Amino acid sequence: MNLGSRRLAAAIGVVLLLAACGANDKESRSATASDDLRPGGTLTVLTDQTTFPFDPARSQGLAITSNGLVHRRLTTWKVAKGRTTTVVPDLAEDTGKASDGGRTWTFTLKDGLRFSDGSPITSADIKWGVERSFAPAFTGGLGYHKTLLEGGPGYQGPFEGKELTSIETPDDRTIVFHLSRAYGDWPWVVSTPAFSPVPKGKGAEADYGEHPVTSGPYQVASYEKGVAVTLTRNTHWNKKIDGLRPGLPDKIVFSLGQDTSVISQRLIDDSGDDQSAFGASFVSPAELAQLRGNSSATDRLVTSESGALAFLALNTQRGVLTDPKVRRAFQYAVDKSAYQVASAGNARLAGDIATTLITPGIGGREEFDLYKTKPTGDPEKAKKLLAEAGHPNGLDNLQLVVGNVNNYPEKAQAIQAALAKANIRVTIRSLDSDAYDAEVTTNPNPTYDLTLEAWQPDFPSANANLQPLFASSEIGGGGYNTARYRNPDVDRLIEEAQSTVDQGAAGRKWAAIDRKILEDSPVVPLIYTRNSFLHGSKVVNFQIGEFPAYPDYRLVGLAR
Repeated sequence: MNLGSRRLAAAIGVVLLLAACGANDKESRSATASDDLRPGGTLTVLTDQTTFPFDPARSQGLAITSNGLVHRRLTTWKVAKGRTTTVVPDLAEDTGKASDGGRTWTFTLKDGLRFSDGSPITSADIKWGVERSFAPAFTGGLGYHKTLLEGGPGYQGPFEGKELTSIETPDDRTIVFHLSRAYGDWPWVVSTPAFSPVPKGKGAEADYGEHPVTSGPYQVASYEKGVAVTLTRNTHWNKKIDGLRPGLPDKIVFSLGQDTSVISQRLIDDSGDDQSAFGASFVSPAELAQLRGNSSATDRLVTSESGALAFLALNTQRGVLTDPKVRRAFQYAVDKSAYQVASAGNARLAGDIATTLITPGIGGREEFDLYKTKPTGDPEKAKKLLAEAGHPNGLDNLQLVVGNVNNYPEKAQAIQAALAKANIRVTIRSLDSDAYDAEVTTNPNPTYDLTLEAWQPDFPSANANLQPLFASSEIGGGGYNTARYRNPDVDRLIEEAQSTVDQGAAGRKWAAIDRKILEDSPVVPLIYTRNSFLHGSKVVNFQIGEFPAYPDYRLVGLAR
């Protein structure tokens, strides 16, 4: 069962012409002097989303984006450019104390915490929020905890009077979680949205996300469906107790239902209220074309250093691809530099060549290049390996299935052309999103041989990088093991690494698993994608850290 990880479906916002502009070589006003970081003003977030509920039970949001403005969690993420993202305390005093070999985790809440209605935040409210996420009426949020907590499977939430006994609250500031197995990443799990407090007894209504009781620096002042959501200050939030969120703007307005191309044009024009705005969506190559020669706009473009892992998945349960010797030929047949160009037009801004499965910015990652391939590939080496595997004439009639969004058909053509040079002949089949998901993630007997994917974990842990993509439990049934990779040794090693509480030791185990999986060649890592975002000239402290490839909404302010 997939525990709640995410496949990226957003376009990579980068393009060739920006190389000359130096968009990735300079700091924008994201790194403005500290005397600019004064509170006040109205910040606008322009988004193409038409709904924007702040319901923690239904959210898959990252700790650093919109929900992080209104809801605090037991732990959260410390994000900084050029540094590995770390888990840090938020509502809790620390990142948890493990006992019983990692099966029991205890957290103590900070003193003086209050909701936006002025009532104190207690451990019972944390428990209620977690229990509420199990209710069938509030599905859709991240669910790592649902199978890890004892009694979680089958629990239907608290609204019928039943509690989850594996969560104990011996006093108002202490909460204890009993897990069904040891799990070293539990401090990361409690940074997911379900671990935001909800006042006990509240939140039964379907539209709770439109008027939640909040614990962060902001509260939802108004919610106009399809139009706008307005956040104003939570006067009961204490900056000194928080220590991470500066809470700079007086008001934050999410402007909903905006066309992405219009968003880019408005931010390029940089007039009126748009000077105090930023776009929530990636800037696409077509939109970035508008920046040619516009130094003001390129100064306000911020591009991540890394992002998702883009990869070619080989269906290891189908035909000739059941043979790892055949699969290893693909490591040399693929032209990764051509994939960069197909993705964005520019290799540097598209993202660095990928050689590992664990992405940069995640603790425990070790840099290695198992196959030592050239960026352009080595078709002659691939032919030789195929011949040694009994295929001297190459391979015929392989199906490369892709979704018809985000330039995937064009990316597939780059893969197809490279494989042809190695005598691997591929037919491309493009499907709409629903048909693609049905074929690749749910079909028990799929007909695809190859597919293209991009993956960013829900939290910055190698566990969230590897387990959803390569554990055999994630094959079919909506899981994201699109290579259909099954290796009992890898399954065992994944469970061992998940059970390791010491993060240094766990990191070493995950790095070894990364290498072991690549030895079997179920996928070809292509690039670590990059995302670009545009903001207005009055926006300051607009930062993208090493992970994730999104701006940290919690830090953004306005020049005063």
